Amino acid sequence: MKYIFGFFTIVALAFLGWLLYLYSSIRFELDKIVDYKPRLTTQFFDKNGKLIANTFSKENRLYVKYKNIPPRVIEALVAIEDTQFFEHKGINPDAISRAIIKDIKAGALVEGASTLTQQLVKTLVLTREKKLIRKIKEALLSLRLETILTKEQILERYLNQVYFGHGYYGIKTAALGYFKKNLYELNLKEIAMLVGLPRAPSFYDPTRNLNFALVRGNQVIKRMNTLGWINKKEYEESMKYVPKVYDQTLTKNKAPYIIDYVTKLLKKDIKDLKTGGYKINLTVDLDAQRIAKEGLDLAYKKILKRDQYFQKLNKKRGIDKEFDKDGNELDPNRFVNTLNGSLISIESKTGKILSLVGGIDYKKSNFNRVIQSKRQPGSAIKPFIYLTALDLGYSPASQLTDISRTYEYDIKDSDEKKKWQPKNYSGKYKGLIPLREALVHSRNLATINLVSDIGIDVVYKNLERFGFSGMPYDLSITLGSFAISPLKLSEEYSIISNNGVRVEPYIINSIENRNGSVINFEPKRTYITDEDQTFLIKDILHDVVKRGTGRMAQVKNIDIAGKTGTTNSNVDAWFCGFSPTIQTIVWFGNDNNKPMRRTETGGRSGGPAFSYFYTNYLKLHPELERKFEVPSGVKSAIINGKKEYYTNTSKLPVNALSIQKDNQIEF
Repeated sequence: MKYIFGFFTIVALAFLGWLLYLYSSIRFELDKIVDYKPRLTTQFFDKNGKLIANTFSKENRLYVKYKNIPPRVIEALVAIEDTQFFEHKGINPDAISRAIIKDIKAGALVEGASTLTQQLVKTLVLTREKKLIRKIKEALLSLRLETILTKEQILERYLNQVYFGHGYYGIKTAALGYFKKNLYELNLKEIAMLVGLPRAPSFYDPTRNLNFALVRGNQVIKRMNTLGWINKKEYEESMKYVPKVYDQTLTKNKAPYIIDYVTKLLKKDIKDLKTGGYKINLTVDLDAQRIAKEGLDLAYKKILKRDQYFQKLNKKRGIDKEFDKDGNELDPNRFVNTLNGSLISIESKTGKILSLVGGIDYKKSNFNRVIQSKRQPGSAIKPFIYLTALDLGYSPASQLTDISRTYEYDIKDSDEKKKWQPKNYSGKYKGLIPLREALVHSRNLATINLVSDIGIDVVYKNLERFGFSGMPYDLSITLGSFAISPLKLSEEYSIISNNGVRVEPYIINSIENRNGSVINFEPKRTYITDEDQTFLIKDILHDVVKRGTGRMAQVKNIDIAGKTGTTNSNVDAWFCGFSPTIQTIVWFGNDNNKPMRRTETGGRSGGPAFSYFYTNYLKLHPELERKFEVPSGVKSAIINGKKEYYTNTSKLPVNALSIQKDNQIEF
């Protein structure tokens, strides 16, 4: 007897030693649970807190702290998975005994009897294979874990870690995904269905097997009723209830061009962007984004409709081929899969991007034409040339020469000389024309002659001061013969819309990390010129929309200013405009740089998209400022029965007798 007792003592000590050895070899695995840092989904929100998109790597998980988990969720989970959770120390001896008996009868491991603590350990640290050694490790780690973490901490980790099917990790993600509800909005049946999912998440996925998911949910409710944790009324109502289940995409991306752009901006500085659980608050307004997309689509369809109309008309007339103004044959299928457009709107004073549409159809092309595309601005550059003239002392009433000239220039690496004879779009000349009218009607010849008089060197330096780069050092600069992106052109136009102060467009308001630390972003402003001078250009551009080339961009009950831009052979069509508070740049063209139809000018192509955007955005925000304010330093006079503005720098020409009347000058 003595020897038998000694033998069992040795065996027990050996087994205990083996357990200690086994534990020592795996104890550091608990660090993954104690210092729990799961992969978290990063979310992008618009300026009003509306979700724009989720981005993640492998696991789509939104974290929820224990204090924000409703008690009903805890009750339902404990009822179905581990009724004695708050009593045991990590393992449940009674459940283990029952499981062992069943396993012996079956001759295999058929029942696990795992507590929630053990399930958490298995999920985060161990494999799911049914082997005795794994169960022993699981028990050892669970016992130790319960001496380190509280029950609440264990539940918080469990409910955030486990998989709920359909790509959802964590109960908060599952609630928003399946039911479009926050946890506190869930009813008892929805809670029951969710806590029942981890047992077999794919099988019980309600988007695939709703009936099985309902049966599983009912099991949870019956268990809660048996335990007396819900009353009869709750039980009966929940058993009958069938919730609406949503089958959603995981990213929920409502603005892919924007998310691509923001991701590109951040990925250099935030290496864990897709796993760090950041909350990125953008300047974007989802309503503005939707309206901008609708406006761009509308204008796009109008371009195609006009093209179809003229092609049918040509067939009726027996015209087989079409040519551009330079005599080059046009491809009849030039718009097929190549016509595209873009739009960017910003707050003029801050540079905050309200909407950014990088193309007509993201699914067909994710190339962002607002950011990545560089196209010639054409006549959209002219306001900056005229602003240069005003800063040099010209006024809106100054007379410019609108006549044709022929320029000779040398061809590189050749003795040959070539002639350049620019023309107005209409092909007609005006002789002498006021500066205001030259810009209102976008007169090429008047502008070229103005640049010649000022000096190409002066114009070039001033355009550089405004922020332009990569320009040719010749008179072709007058017609915008250099490449620029809509984003950059938007920055330059803010000089005019923001009263002489250039703002850099930006799209991120703030970034919050998983610990709650927040980084805020502020506007970047640069003073360029006096607000009095920019008002003169603003007022002329107001006329461009009222009676000039930008008439199709008009919007009722609000002041709009803007400038059209159409490049040679109608390759690019721009409309760059603004209200008292918002600025928008619209571009249309073919991705392959082929000419559009001659009818497709900046006003005709881009104007309707611009007008649609402002008309509909104004309906949502009737509080928007409606009128351009005249700065105190700007004066006015009546010339030939019309009001004209001037400043101390840009004085009106004194070529006639002036009479002072009521603080105005009449010529």
